[in-house]
Amino acid sequence: MFVTTIDVFETPPFEGKLATLDNVLAADLFAQVAEEVAALIKTERSYLPTHKKGGIVAYSLLREKAPTLVSHYHSATMRRLVSRIVGTDVKPTPLHDESSCSVLFYEKPGDHIGWHYDHNFYRGRHFTVLIAVVNRGRDGGLSAARLLAKQGGRDVEVATPPNRLIIFEGAKVRHKVTPISEGERRAVWSMTYCTDPRNSAFQGVARRVKDTAFFGLRSLWT
Repeated sequence: MFVTTIDVFETPPFEGKLATLDNVLAADLFAQVAEEVAALIKTERSYLPTHKKGGIVAYSLLREKAPTLVSHYHSATMRRLVSRIVGTDVKPTPLHDESSCSVLFYEKPGDHIGWHYDHNFYRGRHFTVLIAVVNRGRDGGLSAARLLAKQGGRDVEVATPPNRLIIFEGAKVRHKVTPISEGERRAVWSMTYCTDPRNSAFQGVARRVKDTAFFGLRSLWT
């Protein structure tokens, strides 16, 4: 369960289509999430020259190996929290979308992702929700990797300490993650929600093509 009911959280402003919320999970739940993430040995590496390098665990594998992450992604509590922050009702995106619920790993020197939008392949508004699980630097502090977002024409750093929730409308907020350094590790639980998770035939094909860059050719048949 969450640390308490969502009603006691002061709803963070969603100005600039981005908001954060600290200590979003109860300590015992966060420990369970961290344990499942630590057990995800099998990760897929994706590399797009000059744009992206890192590891990822797709939704299909999480459904087998990380039941806590998947169940809380679908929980009414999480949906209510996200809906309250963004100001409209949301639903999980479909099972066949490997990005619906995933874990992103930055653990090899230079792992990063360049400036991009999280393109919307659905009829409704599309939101990205991140919960930082691990962010460990060599000196015991946070890693060198930084989440940056374009806000009001400026590059704004969005801190990602463990157990912080970051939510943004990915198709409208340009963002990046700077390279991580040797001996550091960053793991982020990523979820997507949508006001209307239906899509057109063209949007479905576009989503599958996009997923091949992250999850391989099998995405063409999901």
